[in-house]
Amino acid sequence: MNYLDRNEFNFEPSEKVVEAIRNFDPKQLCFYTRIYDEGKKSVISVRLSEIYGVPEEQVILGYGGEDVLKNAVHYYLMNGDNKTILIPEFSWWYYNRIAGECGGEFKMYPIHETEDTFAYDVDEVIEYTNRIRPRMLLLASPNNPTGNSLSSEDIGKIMEHIPTDTMVLIDEAYASFITTDTDYIAPLVNRYPNLIISRTLSKFYGLPGLRVGFGFIGKGHEQFVSYVNKYLGYNRFSEAVALAALSSDEHYRHVADDMEWGRQLYKRELGKLEGFKVYKSVANFILIKYPLEIKDRLQQALAAQDYKIKFMTDKGLESCVRITLGRKEQTQAVCDTIVKVFKNK
Repeated sequence: MNYLDRNEFNFEPSEKVVEAIRNFDPKQLCFYTRIYDEGKKSVISVRLSEIYGVPEEQVILGYGGEDVLKNAVHYYLMNGDNKTILIPEFSWWYYNRIAGECGGEFKMYPIHETEDTFAYDVDEVIEYTNRIRPRMLLLASPNNPTGNSLSSEDIGKIMEHIPTDTMVLIDEAYASFITTDTDYIAPLVNRYPNLIISRTLSKFYGLPGLRVGFGFIGKGHEQFVSYVNKYLGYNRFSEAVALAALSSDEHYRHVADDMEWGRQLYKRELGKLEGFKVYKSVANFILIKYPLEIKDRLQQALAAQDYKIKFMTDKGLESCVRITLGRKEQTQAVCDTIVKVFKNK
């Protein structure tokens, strides 16, 4: 089966990752790491501190990006009387679920469809936040499933014009597929104490099965950092593989180039068909509007070829599919199938 429905990685891991797995000494698992004796969380947090220029004590680690998100939402909604989190209208269903797990309440702000993309209205986000005054504001950049993102200027404007007692959580799980810029992270985290930026090795680095997530938080949240930290260290095998992945940007940049080829193919081949709209995406997936009348036949045609894509059911996106950007031959096969089904309707 070709799984192009959950934004997983359909390419090969880097050679450095393969070597780290092949050369890992199982005896290391018989002992805890000793790095916590130095006041550090992990060799991963130390490396991330070096890469991103954020002090190690402000680096957060988790069992995948979802763990970073869950810990942050649970902690801040459970401390104090304000249990409201503001989330995007079109976004990952998991956001409202984790709010509900701790007795929180979610409210939504709009994401707007434009000519070829969806977009945040920054002024509107600011207005909603000041009017509702939530304990947390969640921003996803890029956003799943719409594929749009925020610029560092957008983030800075939001931070400048909202209450300082609102914790802002930016989910950047899908970052890095288009841009290599991360220089904005340290200045933002250093300037705004109420900011958390969450990332993961699951998407760009293609290791969702490794379950390594990380993030950065503004100053003054030692109690939260202590809450999420693992006192006796982290999985030493995962640490070794994570370090290898973090030193393999060139390999993963080539993968990102193949994904860009896929974006352009869908835009070129499907964008010209009546009833289709290919939305701009900066993530490892693409959202496409299609004529609903071909849904059943398209599902059957893809299933016959062992392909699985995401047929959206979210209100307002019912006539869309979200397709993971896979290998070139996978992308070509899905695109050809969609064209064939449409032309034979």
